[in-house]
Amino acid sequence: MEETFAETWLPHRVSYGETDAMGVVYYAEYIHYFERARGAMCREANLGYGKIEEAGFMLPVREVECRYRSPARYDDLVLVHARIVEWRRASVRFEYEIYNEDRTKLLCEGMTLHAVVNREGRPVAVPEWMKETLSRKKDAEQA
Repeated sequence: MEETFAETWLPHRVSYGETDAMGVVYYAEYIHYFERARGAMCREANLGYGKIEEAGFMLPVREVECRYRSPARYDDLVLVHARIVEWRRASVRFEYEIYNEDRTKLLCEGMTLHAVVNREGRPVAVPEWMKETLSRKKDAEQA
């Protein structure tokens, strides 16, 4: 059985305050969309950030990339796809795609790389329970 990692699709309606003077989503808002989808994905796996922090770990962003393909506008319904694509010794990599409502147009894609650190901010190995909770088998997903 091949292992796959957690993923989610998060719908989001663009609010007026998220747009710029040209009427399109302000570029930095896409990073917020990434964060919202990442949080939703963790909650769906019953491992929200609050639980991770209670256990003594934090996941600060080390790197972020965002490539803009096509603009989203006020009142558009966008779909944010978030998934874990790689576990490293002391970090985890998430990738994102943002599509229009019917998923026919890719609006944006990106990634975030998160360090796994203890309460003192020192890098630590990814706890096995964290990796197991945010991973699942393909056959279990399709059942």
